[in-house]
Amino acid sequence: MTDLKDKRALVTGGSRGIGKSIVEELAAMGCSVVFTYQSSEEAAKVIETEHAALGRKVLGFKADAASFDEAQKAVEFTVQNLGGCDFLVNNAGITRDKFLMMMKESDFTDVIDANLKSVFNYTKAVIKPMMSQRFGRIVNISSVVGITGNAGQANYAASKAGMIGFTKSIAKEVASRNITCNAVAPGFIQTDMTAKLKDEIKQELLNHIPLKALGESSHVAKTVAFLLSPAADYITGQVIAVDGGMTM
Repeated sequence: MTDLKDKRALVTGGSRGIGKSIVEELAAMGCSVVFTYQSSEEAAKVIETEHAALGRKVLGFKADAASFDEAQKAVEFTVQNLGGCDFLVNNAGITRDKFLMMMKESDFTDVIDANLKSVFNYTKAVIKPMMSQRFGRIVNISSVVGITGNAGQANYAASKAGMIGFTKSIAKEVASRNITCNAVAPGFIQTDMTAKLKDEIKQELLNHIPLKALGESSHVAKTVAFLLSPAADYITGQVIAVDGGMTM
């Protein structure tokens, strides 16, 4: 599949988990990719080396997603090294799960800054070059929690719900410049964290998923790739839940 051949992408939080899968999917489809990471420099170098061996241009850039200035530098790095930026995938995020009674102010603000402000930071930085070239595709990785809410995740749910509102607003602002903005809302995806859950907890999760299986990061990555591809040229301002039917 070569729908993304010769395109240039920036993926935030791309050194592990869903972000890493997105980087792999886009690179496999012929896209040159810059991905950001905050602390896992060794993992980032491994990713660069693995893709270089396959003849792919995949570059890491160390940046704190919550920093407006570092987002600007990441976009500048992308434009300088790839020759432009066609795609932005806002994936970076953290969790600080606690019931509100136990939640510190920093638990709330840290999550909002990393998950929601980061989307503003990178979208603000990339909009100008996208508008100049009259083409761009933005995909924000939200969560089903941003749709349904979840006890113990008021901060995380607020950040992901805010991301959905941001997505729809930006879609309306930039559509006239041939720029689309959509969101993907993953459900329960198999990760290192879910692998550590007890069997009874996993079963309780599965009871709420019609397809009776946890998702894989590749399911999210392929949905992102679709939204970036020409097949989705007429789709904007939408939220696609990749959740096995959980939020039907």
